[in-house]
Amino acid sequence: MEMIPYANPRYFVLLAVAVLPIIFSILALKRRIYLYEALITLFFLWLSFGGKNLHQGIALLGYVAFQMIVVFCYQFYRKKANNSIIFYLSILISLIPLIFVKITPLAEGHPSIFGFLGISYLTFKTIQILMELRDGALEKVNPRIYISFLLFFPTISSGPIDHYRRFAADYQKVPEKEHYFELLNKGIFYIFLGFLYKFLIGYYLGTVLLPPITHQALLIGGMSWQLVAYMYVYGLYLFFDFGGYSLFAVGASYMMGYETPMNFNKPFLSWNIKEFWNRWHMTLSFWFRDYIYMRLMFTLMKNKVFKSRIVTSNVGYFALFLIMGIWHGLTWYYIAYGVFHATWICLNDAWIRFKRKHKAVLPSNQATKALSIFLTFNGVMLSFLIFSGFLDRLWFH
Repeated sequence: MEMIPYANPRYFVLLAVAVLPIIFSILALKRRIYLYEALITLFFLWLSFGGKNLHQGIALLGYVAFQMIVVFCYQFYRKKANNSIIFYLSILISLIPLIFVKITPLAEGHPSIFGFLGISYLTFKTIQILMELRDGALEKVNPRIYISFLLFFPTISSGPIDHYRRFAADYQKVPEKEHYFELLNKGIFYIFLGFLYKFLIGYYLGTVLLPPITHQALLIGGMSWQLVAYMYVYGLYLFFDFGGYSLFAVGASYMMGYETPMNFNKPFLSWNIKEFWNRWHMTLSFWFRDYIYMRLMFTLMKNKVFKSRIVTSNVGYFALFLIMGIWHGLTWYYIAYGVFHATWICLNDAWIRFKRKHKAVLPSNQATKALSIFLTFNGVMLSFLIFSGFLDRLWFH
């Protein structure tokens, strides 16, 4: 009876039945029934990681136990020894399972037996906690809340990536009746909007249009109108499929009384590439920005590695997007995707600096904004073509 989250109509029926007691407990009893939330979490984890995916379920349980040891060892020892050494060692140890899972397919030609759906997002959550413990933003971690945070079933497989402190605040309180009615309304709306995105628009793009376009593009080869069509269809499919999943995750969270952050905010209306990354897969892009880019920038500037702030910023962008590309996979097209976006952001910053010096000859109005949105959309579609790996099939296979 194993099910991929949000991929099967029965999953939504079970989800609707499961949240009814939560709705009743919040509205009528004005409290959370933590035992019940734990039981339905186990049930939905069993749906996703049981049966033929049992090896993933065992890997998940082992992973959570491993990360708990890392977090609570760091929490205990961080004030008893050199904080920097303990911190970096903790980060490295926390990353070992993810690194192993990413490298195994390259070394052995098959997925790692220690991998499971969502390992990246759980790793990002743990690293976030370690960094906030070090910064003092987080004083200590509650074991029960930590496990609930990692295993929160609406978001476990693909995010959105929540923050421990925000999740803990929701976990420890019962939303007011009026506010919870708002959450319920939004949650139901997001789930129905997710059906439109994933099962109608996404299905049409990915199942009806994409296969014949792919076949024609491969048959013709080289640059063709079929390749251009593939680029747009794949890019839009990527958004509606993942956007639909994210809406399901947020909608289910809201119905349980947890205000999980949104993942998308009309990304194709972005007028430059920076704005796009502030709207696209926001919880992931903000995680990379806050916990990699900003900290790398601070280190480079503190140690005066480069004299120019512009050079420092550009180095930071290339490091950030190379890491993001490698995280997706150790293949040339993921790395090229990262280089593409890093180069684009550096050029975008240069263009902004140029515009500031030439305000009189460079108008800024609705027409130029519409042109910027059009150019950004097309550039993003080109980057998704690179990301898809289709060019690898077209050129090398």
